Amino acid sequence: MSATGKGIVFALLAGFVYGLAPPFTRLAFVNGVPAIETAFWRVSALVVFVGMIALVMRWRLQIPQGAGKLLALMAFSTGAISIGYLGAVQFIPVALAVIIFFTFPILILILSPMIEGRRVTWQQMAIGAVAFAGLLVALGPNPGNADWRGLCLAVLAASGATTQFFTGRTLSSKMSPLQFGLLAHIAIVPVVAVLIALMGGEFKTVLAPEGIAMTGYLALAVVALSYSGGYFFQMYALKSAPASAVAPYFNIEPVTSVAFAGLLLAEPPMAGELAGGALVLAALFAAGLAGRTQRWQD
Repeated sequence: MSATGKGIVFALLAGFVYGLAPPFTRLAFVNGVPAIETAFWRVSALVVFVGMIALVMRWRLQIPQGAGKLLALMAFSTGAISIGYLGAVQFIPVALAVIIFFTFPILILILSPMIEGRRVTWQQMAIGAVAFAGLLVALGPNPGNADWRGLCLAVLAASGATTQFFTGRTLSSKMSPLQFGLLAHIAIVPVVAVLIALMGGEFKTVLAPEGIAMTGYLALAVVALSYSGGYFFQMYALKSAPASAVAPYFNIEPVTSVAFAGLLLAEPPMAGELAGGALVLAALFAAGLAGRTQRWQD
């Protein structure tokens, strides 16, 4: 399998695993876990998991020359995703937040010639457009009088995702994805903790556990595991292939979220969601065929 082929496999795995987070975050919320605390614990879990690996492997977490600014940008962009995406849904409908966030694969394709120096074909742009159209059909947003704060947070998350992809690709040539992932998340954890305090949070998961059902804690654990697994697969996808080659495959994430929402939350997909999901899957299938008939630059 080519390097780009491996990148696509990792991207699909990342999108699937990441897709578990929204429905399980919702499940945790209805069982007493505040969404902002879910954001805190999922980034903290990654620090713990990868930190244990660092201790066992006796890593020397030195920042290579020339990687400091990239690492800072990775930490900022990763934090922007966690804070912006989860924060947006407090002000605007989830469907609208998802659609704004998933403009990032299109942004990556548009910016790729300038940042990666890769020619983006009309087939790639068409596939990205079809996948995005599938999201519009599936989620069918009705912005109405959407709160500007939610819109700004969703745009922040999409911008963060775009930056994270390009930065992760560059950093992967200088450091192991697990190593720079650990350093970036160590920087993020205190920021999210401060935000919880500023938003009046009480760390209910620790200080008021009697108000949280066991299902809430189990759902929180799934979110933490899915985030750690998704981040691992995402960074190794970027290590294997350029951002523009793997970004469209992350559109599998909202399809996964809708499917699991139906299973977990008694929210069966409606006709529009099924049709939109079919469009996304068709776009991914077309991307796979296109990858076989043309040579991607690794």
